Amino acid sequence: MQLSHISIATATLLGLCASATTHAAESAPQQLLSQAQAEQPAYLQTLKTLVSVDTGTGTQEGLEQISALLVKRLTDLGAKVETRPATPSAGNNIIGTFKGTGTKDFLLMVHYDTVFGPGTVAKRPFRTEGDRAYGPGVADAKGGVAMILHAIKLLQDQQFKGYGALTVLFNPDEEMGSAGSKSIIAELARKHDYVFSYEPPDTDAVTVATNGINQVKLEVKGRSSHAGSAPENGRNALTELSHQIIQLKDLGDPAKGTTVNWTLAKAGEKANIIPDLATAEADMRYSDVSENARVMADAERISKNSLIPDTQITLTLNKGRPPLAKNEGSESLAKTARQLYGQIDKTIEPIAMRFGTDAGYAYVPGSAKPAVLETMGVVGAGLHADNEYIELSSVAPRLYLTVAMIRELSQ
Repeated sequence: MQLSHISIATATLLGLCASATTHAAESAPQQLLSQAQAEQPAYLQTLKTLVSVDTGTGTQEGLEQISALLVKRLTDLGAKVETRPATPSAGNNIIGTFKGTGTKDFLLMVHYDTVFGPGTVAKRPFRTEGDRAYGPGVADAKGGVAMILHAIKLLQDQQFKGYGALTVLFNPDEEMGSAGSKSIIAELARKHDYVFSYEPPDTDAVTVATNGINQVKLEVKGRSSHAGSAPENGRNALTELSHQIIQLKDLGDPAKGTTVNWTLAKAGEKANIIPDLATAEADMRYSDVSENARVMADAERISKNSLIPDTQITLTLNKGRPPLAKNEGSESLAKTARQLYGQIDKTIEPIAMRFGTDAGYAYVPGSAKPAVLETMGVVGAGLHADNEYIELSSVAPRLYLTVAMIRELSQ
């Protein structure tokens, strides 16, 4: 009889524990969202501090000031921190590493430079108005910098260390092509299973593909002559350049998302001299790497149809930031993000973006590692403009997303 009572009591206790565990599991996403909401005021204070310093690419003083701040913040969070000069760019690449107990390694990365020169902060200081916060670089990408710092803070509040390594990379030169950081991005990415990049989306989305960025150069050599007394003796490079640009205006392929737009041109030194040299540059955006060869082959073929005899036409393709091409790894991460977002009754969509980002340097074509996901930052718009802003209502859900993704993928 006594044993029976004990068995019943034990069974009841086990049942209550199981019920409590199930309830905790069911409410965990909402609990995490509540923690993220509680973290939002601290996030905004960090963001205000970051935005209140001019860090346009190449602005040495401002970049050094924010670099020192970020090193301290990462150190205070318990990271092992190292810095590497971003030569030939100004500023430092900042690498912070946290060691965990698991087997999956994560790289969280974003840039802390902006497109705005010295004096911009004084003219347009950080401010909040309604559901938006404004300021130079508030979305692109200081909102992402703050997102990384406070997501790590939330993980530590939960005493979660189920990852293997959690690495943070802040670079100072993305807005000018990442010349001093692209090799470090590629190096670190290959050592990690997952890469999250924190550029801002303009809607509640994650990005599974980005464009690559190239530069197409066109050079025409002619022959100079006096424009008034002997123009017939010259070979007008400017006229031939104009002819070529008109011919080459349709090098893009809308079906493949390839664009080639002529944006810069230069010719001549004096108005009374037939120019013997003219140059032009085009911005090329693409996602299919085979487009590099196709664009150049088409350009070479078309350019043979010259207008001015005895002119020499040269075309050059300078490769810039590579694309994050559509791939299974990124698609899988987007599915996980969508599932986790659904647990807090929100919808997130995978998108392909026309911008080129540092995610292209992290992506390894043909390899399953790392899986790369872009636009993990705060939602915002007006990038590179006077009205740049973030949506305050997106802060807590996006903090939740990073923490939930790390916890989920660490398993």
